[in-house]
Formats: sequence, C-alpha cells, structure tokens
Amino acid sequence: MLGLLVVAFGIAWWLGLYLLARDPGKGVLRRAGLGLIAYASALFVDQFGPADLALVLTCLPALAWSGVFVRLVEEVGLDRWWRFGVVPLFALTAVAALAGVGPAGMVLAGMGALCLTGGLVLLLWRWPVVRRARRAWLGVLLIGAVMVALTAWLLLLALGVLPRGLLLAAVVPDLMALGWAIAAFDAVDEGEVLGPDMRRSALVSGAVAVLFGGQVGVAIALGGPAPALVGLLFGTVATAILVQVFATPIQSAVDRVAFRSARLRRARGELREIADALPRKDSVTGLANLDEAEFARITRRALSHYGDLGKLVSNPLVDLPVVEERLARRGVPDAPLERATELKAVLLDSIARLKPRTGEDFGTSEEWRHYNALYFYYVRGIRPYSVRTKRTDLDPTGRRALSWFVDQVPERTLHNWQSAAARIVAADLRAGIDETVP
Repeated sequence: MLGLLVVAFGIAWWLGLYLLARDPGKGVLRRAGLGLIAYASALFVDQFGPADLALVLTCLPALAWSGVFVRLVEEVGLDRWWRFGVVPLFALTAVAALAGVGPAGMVLAGMGALCLTGGLVLLLWRWPVVRRARRAWLGVLLIGAVMVALTAWLLLLALGVLPRGLLLAAVVPDLMALGWAIAAFDAVDEGEVLGPDMRRSALVSGAVAVLFGGQVGVAIALGGPAPALVGLLFGTVATAILVQVFATPIQSAVDRVAFRSARLRRARGELREIADALPRKDSVTGLANLDEAEFARITRRALSHYGDLGKLVSNPLVDLPVVEERLARRGVPDAPLERATELKAVLLDSIARLKPRTGEDFGTSEEWRHYNALYFYYVRGIRPYSVRTKRTDLDPTGRRALSWFVDQVPERTLHNWQSAAARIVAADLRAGIDETVP
C-alpha cells in the first residue's frame, strides 16, 4: 500500500510541477498544476496528517480543475465569477473545516464535487467553441474529465467499501490524462511538440526519485515503516523531483549569487533557455504545409515572445527561408541562437513595414494602429495595462504612446488590433515562403 501511494504521489507531484514550469503565468497551466500538487499533498496528508487538512487538500483539486474548464471556454465573465465568487466561498468553507466546524467538511466536499461537475457541464455546453479553438486532444480531455468527475463522486459516496488511500491513488491516472491534455493544448498554442520534452522530464524525474527515494525505501524495508522514515521517503521523492523540474530557475538563482558579472549571468541564462527549448521545437511539420490560420497563430506567438530568444528558438518560424538567407549573408554558423536572433530581426523588419510613411515616429490616426499595437507593445515592451511593469526609462515618443494607450485604447481593442496586425505580418512572412516553393 505504501509503495502504491508513493508512486501515485510522485506522478501527481511531477506532473503538477511540470505544468507550472512550462509557464506559471498562464492561468490554465497554473490552475492545473496547483490542482495536481494539492492532490499529491492530499495523498501524503491523508495517511499521516490531520483528517481535516486531508479533506481540504482532497477537495482543492476539484476547485482548481473546475477553474481550468472555465478558462478553456474563454468566457471572461465566467472566469471572473469563478475567481471572485467561487474561490472565496470555497476558502471560507475550508477555513471552517480546518477549524473543526462539523458540517463544514461535508459542505466543502459537496462544493468540490459540484464545482468539478459544473465545470464539466460547462465544457460540454461550450463544446463547439472549445473544439474550434483547440482542435487537438479534446477527446482525451473530455474522457479524463468524466473519469475525474465520476471518481470524485465515488470518493464522496464510498462508505468504507475500499480503503480511502486506494481510492485516492486510483484517481491519479485520470489526473494524468487531464494534465497531459492541458500540456498538449499549451504545446499546440505555442507551435511546439510535447513528447520529447515531457518524456525527458518524466524519465529524469523518475530516475532521481528512485535513486534517492529508493535508499529510504530500503531502510523502511529493513527497519519497518516508522513514521519518521515514511515522512522522509515522501520528502525525498518530492525534493528530488522538484530540483529536477525547476533545475533552470534554481541554476539562475545560484548564478545571481555566485557571479558578479551581469553579462556572464545573462549569457548562461540564454544558453539554458535555448537548451530547454530545443526539445520542444517542431522539426517535422513544414511551414509550407500550415494553413493560413495556423501560420497566423504561430506568428502571433513569435511576436508575443519577441524579447525572449529562448522562446523564439522553439518557434517554427526559425525555419523560414529568409532566416536561412540572412544567416548565409552574415556568414555565421547555422545555430539555434543565431536563428532566433535572425527571426527577431525579420519580425522587426516586417513590423517596420506597417509604419505609415509620414516621417513621424508616432501617430494616433487609424493608419497607425497596427504598427503601434505591435511595435510599442512587443518591441518597446510598453505594457499600458500592467501595474507590475511600470516604465520610467521611456523617451518622449514612448511616453506619448503609453499615454495614448492608457487614455484612448481599451485593452480589448488593443488585443483585436494585435490579432489583425499579426495576420498582416504572417501574410508578409508567408509570401516569402511561397516565392521559394517551386
């Protein structure tokens, strides 16, 4: 039984950390990852911790995954209602359950099951929209969602028929299917492949978990399952997987302490980002085989990652013929970093062609909107609606643009302009491919 729980714990813990490591800034990945991490914690606490805390952690993934379903249907109003209505109510009930209020535990369990089932119903209701937007892996997501919903109800209704720990561990394959589907969605959105990167992470995480956790397992086999050794086993497995999955940010943090040279730290960071991005690059699907919508989507992704060479390395646009031509003209090696650098220059040239020929650096008329939406937001890095990215180093043109965005351009309008401008840039880049195809 202990071995089964440790394996289930390790799988859920690794997958949750993997989703967070892909991009913690994305709501879908963040909610899915935190739900898996909470479930892994529930597997441990259910056996060796307070019953009230185990109940809260068991119900928390249901809330997180309902938020995933809400985010997938891309309904802003529903997501706001989930964040400011459902989450605070769930938190208050969880505090009451932890405080030992009798009925609170049952209410929390019911809320968890209702949230998960409601999220699944929402996903089914909005199926046509989600299917058009996502296209891939939706069947796996739906099957996994049904399995998790049914298992959640089973956990609530099972009256001692099976050990609770066994039931908790039985949910892990369902969560794996859902977690894999979410990671696949993200890979498709980014124009990347998932398999090589995910296999590598799983193999290395499994190896280090067995290497370090196995030593504690031998001690338990020889001396018995003492609580201290069992806790050490779970802690060792969790730490080994955590260090492997977050190896890049951990090394970056060490570099900030060990190296005084900012240039050295930046160079090492870029190399690590490129090494991490290479397994995600799609080297099979040719750019000429992509339809216009798909090509525009990966162009929008490249524009959004304009200042991140690590992200540009894995974007399919690095295989553009114009990138190869520019590399040949420069006489530099055909290396991933050089390709990403040239792609950045190609994007800048295409954006510059959107600029009206008025001789001015900035304008607010309709003909400027596409250029402004891309150049000032992505190239200059001006984020008019973010409170965390205040810019104090802007020149007069940048300050004019920032003031104009804040005062006269709603955020949704800017998003629409960026989508339209990205399609124009994509058509410009695609024209270069068509010219090279016989």
